[in-house]
This record gives sequence, structure tokens and C-alpha cells, in this order.
Amino acid sequence: MPSSQQEAVPARRRVSLVTLGCARNEVDSEELAARLEDGGWDVAEPGQDAEVVLVNTCGFIQAAKQESIDELLEAAAGGAKVVAAGCLAERYGSGLAEAMPEAQVLSFDDYTDIAARLDAVAVGRRWAAHEPRDRRTLLPISPAARPDQQVHQPGHGAISSAGSRIADLPPGVAPASGPRVLRRRLGGSVVAPLKIASGCDRRCTFCAIPAFRGAFVSRRPEDLVAEAAWLAGHGARELFLVSENSTSYGKDLGDLRLLETLLPQLAAVEGICRVRVSYLQPAEVRPGLVEVLAGTPGVAAYFDLSFQHASGRVLRSMRRFGDRERFLQLLDQVRELAPQAGVRSNFIVGFPGETEDDVEELQSFLAEARLDAIGIFGYSDEDGTEAAALNGKLPEDEVASRVEELADLAEELMAQRAAERIGEQAEVLIEEALGGGRYLGRAAHQAPEVDGTTEVICTRPVAPGDLVTTVVTGSDGVDLIAEAILEPAGAHGAGPTGAP
Repeated sequence: MPSSQQEAVPARRRVSLVTLGCARNEVDSEELAARLEDGGWDVAEPGQDAEVVLVNTCGFIQAAKQESIDELLEAAAGGAKVVAAGCLAERYGSGLAEAMPEAQVLSFDDYTDIAARLDAVAVGRRWAAHEPRDRRTLLPISPAARPDQQVHQPGHGAISSAGSRIADLPPGVAPASGPRVLRRRLGGSVVAPLKIASGCDRRCTFCAIPAFRGAFVSRRPEDLVAEAAWLAGHGARELFLVSENSTSYGKDLGDLRLLETLLPQLAAVEGICRVRVSYLQPAEVRPGLVEVLAGTPGVAAYFDLSFQHASGRVLRSMRRFGDRERFLQLLDQVRELAPQAGVRSNFIVGFPGETEDDVEELQSFLAEARLDAIGIFGYSDEDGTEAAALNGKLPEDEVASRVEELADLAEELMAQRAAERIGEQAEVLIEEALGGGRYLGRAAHQAPEVDGTTEVICTRPVAPGDLVTTVVTGSDGVDLIAEAILEPAGAHGAGPTGAP
């Protein structure tokens, strides 16, 4: 056996960190990056060689799982030592390790010791992967009993018991006696995800996420405000609040209206010009929350509503709330307060027992709803879910046919909705300069990555991070074209309205 001196880890090593999946995984990766840098590892820049490739995987649906597997195999084929973390790794544990001996597999519980884990990988050690378990069982059934329980929640920035300095932390932002930020920004986007909670207590029959992400746990408001200030100090201008279920925020802290009080606090953080909330459960959207989202300065009037279907019969089989009529009533409430509000949703097509009448009900809803962004997904069985055991499964080719039909309709309807916005005034957050007086950004109804973009024409220079007032002049599919509204020279400097 090599001596401990021979096994000594060099002062610094380099790891390539690959992030797949949603914005929640992006936050988790930034926590991992901070822990790694604190433990003697540098995160490789694009094109740099690395001793270890750490893949933060996605395990949501079959396509995402396959992408994660392909990424792990590609990294191993390049000769690197490979480590799988994230949802796929947590969900399958030892089974994934057995199927893919090329990679070592981490649990969420390994995150606090991630640097030590990679130290072991670098010197050729292996460990036994964890046995998969239902992480909901790690916390009390009662949400009120969950605060301060010692279960690691990725992206919540908990400090390890051994103590740790805070990576990449400017002075004065998070003192040792107060909320502490454990995060290292990856990339220079002016939009930053901020995880407000993890896990889910809902029992949708098609969804496996609660089993491997665990029961719902909110982060404390003071921690979120401190992290928001830290993000603003590191170039963020928009906060994208993420979780598995944002409308449940605060229920375990004794206040179901906590999101309504948190949003104005985050919008008031110096340097932040816009706050956006993702993943709202229609069954939990309260009138007060609609009012805050629709009318709070600095908070985007943006409603990411998880409808999933519009047939009441199918939704009951999914163990979800609502139907076409109720969803349209909710949208009417939103637009009464904010006529230009952005709305997006995802829908599952081909759920077991879905009939042609159910599909027609969904088509009718989409035609009436005027959604800005629509995601259509074909149903597939997921391990460990109730839906996998339901009768009435549709043939794969029938599911694919329905997906194609609904996706074509969705594309047409989204283009129509974008065209309706011509003539509207829009505040666009600039993300990229295209050259020739043209810039790329996003209006309040356009979330990063998943929705369309707005190309801004401006005769005066602006920069990424500027919030520019525009008028929409055209559309191309879901994307918009807009012209900056310029102030009179000398009124407020040389820039367009809203820009420095």
C-alpha cells in the first residue's frame, strides 16, 4: 500500500464541473464549486484539462437521464476520472455505479465533503455508492417540525461541521455571526438563480422528484436576502427564484404568506432590478400572492403555472387540482391586475387513460389561455411512481402523435401571443451586445433559458445588466423585436430610459 506521504494531495487540483438539467441544479453546482475551491480544487475553465470530471446530473425524465449517462460516458472515454452527482446519482445510487463502473457515484449527503471525495478519486480510491432511499423519510411528516433538522439540502449552503471559510465572499456581506453564503458564481450572466426551498410534499402520480429530493424545506428569509445581496455584488441584476414548489414557501416556517413578504425585500436589494418566481402550483396560488406578483415594483408579473393538463378527469388521475374552467378563471384574475403579465406552463400528453375528448379539452384550453410559453411533454413511466402501475397505457406511437399535434398547436399559439405584444411597452434586461446598435435581452414575461428573447435596437450604447425601456415593434415566433425609448438629451444622462 502506498504510504500516506505518497498519497498526499497536492495544494491545488483542477476539476471540470458539468451541470445538466434545471436552474436548481445550477445553484447546487455553485455550492459544489465553492466547497471544492475551499478544499483545494480549482474549477476548470472551458478548454482546460482537469484531473476529475464532476457531472451534476439530471434524473427527471428519460431524455434527461439519457443525456446524463451520455455525458458521463463521454467524459470517461476522454480518459478522465469521472464522478456522478446530482439527481440521477441520488435516485439510482449503487444501481448506477454497477451499471457504469466508469464513474463513481455521490449522494447529496456527500456534498459537504465533496473536496475530500474528489481527493480520494484523484489518488485512485473507490467507495461504495449509497443505496437509494426515499428522502422524504429523513424529515418529520409535519412541516412545522422540519426547521433546523440535520439533513443536507443541496443549494442551501449549509456549513460543514468542521467549519469552512466562505469562498469568493466580499467583506461585509455575510459575517460569521449572521447568514452565510457558500456559493461561487459560474459564468457571468446578469441573471442568477436563487434557491428558496427544496423538496416537495405533493404526491402527483407521475412524478418521482419528491422521493429523491425529499420533503419540502424552506430557506430562511434572512439567508435569502443576504445571498441576494451577495449575488448583486457579483454581477446579478435579476434574481430567478427556484424550487420544486415555490407556492409552498414558508409553510414549514409557520407562515404560508412568507413569499408575499419576501418578494418586496428581495426587490429592494441594492443592485437588483428584477425578481422572478418560478414553479407556482395553481392549487396553492392565493389572491394575495397574485397581487404581489402583479403589482410589486421590481417583481416581474410572471406566472409560471404548473397546469400539466386541462381535463379535470386526467388531472384527478394525476392527483392534481383544477380543470379548464378553473384555470381560465385564475388567468382572468391575473390579467385583471396585470394585463401584460407573462404566463408559461408545461403539459403532459398521453397520460394513462387519456381519451381523445381529454385531448380536445386541452386544445380548447390552450386556444383560450393565451400563454406566452408552452411546454409539451409525452408521458413515460417513471420508476417508483403510481402512474407506472395505472391501467390504460397508450401505445408509444399514439403518445408521440399527440405530442406532435399539441406541440404544433403550441408553437402557433405562442407566435400569436408574441404578435399580440406588438405596440406594448416592455422593460428589457440586456444580456448581450450583438453589434450594430442591436442587443439581446429579456422582457418581464421572458424567463431565462425556457422562454423567448427580445432583440433591442438602440442608437445609444447600453451594456449587459442595463434595464432598457422599449416599445415592441415586431415578433418572430416567440421572440420579440423592440426599439429603445430614448429620453431627451441631458434629461437623465446619455442612456435610454432605465439604463445608467
